[in-house]
Amino acid sequence: MCVLLCQASYAARRDDPVYVRVLGAYAFMVRILVTGGAGYIGGHVVRLLRERGDHVVVIDDLSSGAARRIDGVDLRAISLTAPDAATQVASVMKREALEAVMHFAARKDVAESVARPTWYYRENLGGLVTLLEAMELAGLDRLIFSSSAAVYGRTEGAAITESDPALPVNPYGATKLEGERLITACSRAFGLRAVSLRYFNVGGAASTDLADRGASNLIPMVFDRVRSGRPPQIFGDDYPTPDGTCVRDFVHVVDLAEAHIAALDHLDAVEGNRVFNVGTGTGTSVREVIQTVAAVTGMKLRPEISARRVGDPAWVVASPALIDEVIGWRSSRSIVDIVESAWRAQHAS
Repeated sequence: MCVLLCQASYAARRDDPVYVRVLGAYAFMVRILVTGGAGYIGGHVVRLLRERGDHVVVIDDLSSGAARRIDGVDLRAISLTAPDAATQVASVMKREALEAVMHFAARKDVAESVARPTWYYRENLGGLVTLLEAMELAGLDRLIFSSSAAVYGRTEGAAITESDPALPVNPYGATKLEGERLITACSRAFGLRAVSLRYFNVGGAASTDLADRGASNLIPMVFDRVRSGRPPQIFGDDYPTPDGTCVRDFVHVVDLAEAHIAALDHLDAVEGNRVFNVGTGTGTSVREVIQTVAAVTGMKLRPEISARRVGDPAWVVASPALIDEVIGWRSSRSIVDIVESAWRAQHAS
C-alpha cells in the first residue's frame, strides 16, 4: 500500500485525505533526487529533507563533496558529464520512483571560471543538460535549481530585485544564467515546473560535519588566515560605503536550506521557471564581518588592507521581498549566528 502511494504524484497525494490518514506525519513525503548532495549546501538540505521524513537519493561525483556529510543516505557516485550519465540518472529516477530533483552539482569558484571558462561551461551547463535529459526520459517535472546572485554581474545596491538586469561578468555567473534560461526553455517544451534560487553570500553551519571546508568565501577565508597566524585581508577600504569596505548580504546556510524546502513544497503552484533571490535584505561590510569574527573568537584582529580587486562592486544586497510574498520564506538568523556557527564547526574539527 505504502509503495503504491509513494509512487503517486506529489500533488495528488497532498490533496488526498485518505493518504494523509494512512501515513500521518509522512503524509507529504517526497521521493527526491539531490545532485551534489554531499557538498556544503547540498548536505544541509539533505539533512533537513531526511529529518522531515522524505526519501532522498544523492548523486555526487565526490570531486568536492564528502560522503561523511550524508552518512546513511543512498549515494550514487555518478558524474553528470560522463557520456552515458543521462541514461544512468534516468534509470535511478525510474527505479526509485522519484518525484522531484534539487540540483546543486556545479563548480562555483569565480576565479577558476575565469581561468578555465570552457571547463566551467562543460561542467555546469553540460551537467544540467544531462540532468534535464534524464528528467525528460523519466517523466519527472519538478526541479529546484541552485543559481547565484552572480547572474547580476555589476548590478549593485541595497535592494537588488529579480527584475534587475542580469549581466554576469564572469563565466561562473554566465553558466548560472544560461542554466536558468535552459530550464525555462524546458518548462515550455515538456511542462517542467521549476524554481531557481539566486543565492547571495552563504555562511555558517548546522554542525561540524556540515562545515564549509572551502576557502573561496569570505568567512572561511578569514578563519583560514586567523588560524595560520596571518591578519585577515580587506581588499580596498575606499569604497562609497559607511566604513569604506564592500557591503554584502550574508545568509545562513540553514536559512538557505529551509528556503529550498519551502520552494519544493511550492512547486505545485508554479508554472514555468520562477526565479527568487535568497538573502536577508541586510548588508554587512567586510570590516564588520572581521569585527564579528574578533568578537566571537575573542581574538584581537588587525586587518591588512590590500588593493581593490577588479570587479568588486561596493554594495550587493538582496531584496528578499518576492520569495517572502510568494512562498512565505524569510531568513531568521543574523551575521552573528553565521559567524558563531561557522567558528564552532571549524574549531571543533
